[in-house]
Amino acid sequence: MTIRVLLADDQALIRAGFKALIDSAPDLTVVAEAATGAEAVTQARSSRADIVLMDIRMPDMDGIAATRAITTDDDMAGVRVVILTTFEIDDLVIRAVQAGSSGFLGKGVDPAELLDAIRIVASGEALLSPRATSGLLAQLRHHERPLPTTESERFNSLTARERELTTLVATGLSNDDIAERLHLSPLTVKTHVNRAMMKLGVRDRAQLVVLAYEGGLIQPGRQP
Repeated sequence: MTIRVLLADDQALIRAGFKALIDSAPDLTVVAEAATGAEAVTQARSSRADIVLMDIRMPDMDGIAATRAITTDDDMAGVRVVILTTFEIDDLVIRAVQAGSSGFLGKGVDPAELLDAIRIVASGEALLSPRATSGLLAQLRHHERPLPTTESERFNSLTARERELTTLVATGLSNDDIAERLHLSPLTVKTHVNRAMMKLGVRDRAQLVVLAYEGGLIQPGRQP
């Protein structure tokens, strides 16, 4: 099945480069392009793209606002956004994840890594570059937040195992890391994590990390 990609970047040359790379893969195709955030929202709706590669700095509407418009629209529930930018800044990573993005990569990413990232996000997983992941976790740990009752109560729906795995995901561990640590199979870990995400109403692991910190499941600076 071919993965349909929308390119959103205000620089035509950059879009052309990414288009040539993506179209060279047999399972990927660029179905639309956008030069502004507003165009990205319109094209995401009309092209029925599976993945949007979204720049942050764009006219009319920035990439984060465009991401939020896409991910909060029920008519585009299947569309996933990967932020692709030169600005891997902690605050931008937080804002992008909170807006609903499923991935965050620097524009200096290797071509093969970019293609794999598109496939990973299209499969339903979240993906952050190592630098972005580090920045996300560091930013969340640095700012201790009061425990919101409504957020903390959301975790009551989880089983003990789902709660345990959610806590480990929030520290940045992969499924394979968790499986090795708890002597489980990676498939078992993935199943529990997916159930936890469904119960908590989050789209992917990136949002699960943010919710775990904001809801007090993980305390800043403490490791499980």
